[in-house]
Amino acid sequence: MHQILDSRKEEKIVPLFRLGFRPFFLLGASFSALAMLSWLGQLNGWFVLPGIGNPIWWHAHEMLFGFGAAIVAGFLLTAVQNWTAHPGVRSWPLVLVVVLWALPRALLPWLGEHNTFLMAADLLWLPLCAWYLAKPIVVTRQWRNLFFVPLLVVLTLLNAVSWLWQTQWADMEHLLITTVLLFTTLIAVMGGRVIPFFTARATGMEKVVPILWLERASLATLWLILVSWLLLPTPWLTSLYMLPLYIVAAVLHLWRQLRWQLPSTLGQPLLWSLHLAYLFIPLGLLALGALAAGLPISLSLASHLLSAGCMGTMILGMIARVSLGHSGRALQVGRRLQCAFGLVIMAALLRVLIPLLWPAYTLYGWNLSGLAWSLAYALFVWVYTPILTSPRADGRPG
Repeated sequence: MHQILDSRKEEKIVPLFRLGFRPFFLLGASFSALAMLSWLGQLNGWFVLPGIGNPIWWHAHEMLFGFGAAIVAGFLLTAVQNWTAHPGVRSWPLVLVVVLWALPRALLPWLGEHNTFLMAADLLWLPLCAWYLAKPIVVTRQWRNLFFVPLLVVLTLLNAVSWLWQTQWADMEHLLITTVLLFTTLIAVMGGRVIPFFTARATGMEKVVPILWLERASLATLWLILVSWLLLPTPWLTSLYMLPLYIVAAVLHLWRQLRWQLPSTLGQPLLWSLHLAYLFIPLGLLALGALAAGLPISLSLASHLLSAGCMGTMILGMIARVSLGHSGRALQVGRRLQCAFGLVIMAALLRVLIPLLWPAYTLYGWNLSGLAWSLAYALFVWVYTPILTSPRADGRPG
């Protein structure tokens, strides 16, 4: 970083806005915990948010396009600096992006779901991120990483449609699950790059040599499922016609993950959290297959294995690790973060298993799951606020 950043200029920037991971990880995690508690409050009738006419839409929209997209943005705006050796967005340009993200999160519960200003802000911040991401990639011709730019554009288009379709639940549920699959595909792509590398580096073992056809086939099946959800109606996607694709994709991703030597990571929380997060991909795909086969599982339960399970656990594991690495600290976590990893996994399992096995206790399952999720991300905020709001421990810029 010394070659591409001026330390004197860097010291004039508030530490929170020196690189994209800092504000987006901290504010995204904080928002995630608060939004989940707000959802539980509305779900149980404890209070009403005056601007929220459709709490189900608000909950799903904010966890995907508010929380999930913020973490993706923070990760990409940080990673692009490593990819290209060009400075990432920082200082006032980063403040602008964060403010545009934060306005809908803070004001939507009070100003309402049909506020044009909030919708415009929510549809502007991701394209800005895409612009800041694309510039250094194009300049350095890092074409391998350019696919993240159209991915952010597609995410913006899905967000726009979600604002317009919020009163049409059947269409909205389809769109939200498509968005979950988009995040899942991104996690599968990035997971294949970093999980084997992190595992080899931390355990001192040789990095697993990828099987080329397995890598291509596993990702191709997931891309095919995503494109199918983008183009086809829900009845087709939950029919027997899709069953072979779901099963093949699940088997390939399970095989892919098992090759990454999960048992060697049991003493490394920053590793086993990522491995277990990835395991929710084949579980979610098998659940979609079970639905297509006519078994008694709902689309919501199947999708929550991918959203609460894969997304929730992978995000927590990645932001914990990335925040340490990019702040010049040792890649070690204490008991509070280990507890957080356990809680977020528990949140996903409770959200799915209690409604599935004991339907009469569904509301209890939702409440326990939501509380576990909020506590997990609150623990992250507690531990990482001093890290993300202070300069790097090694004195370097960033």
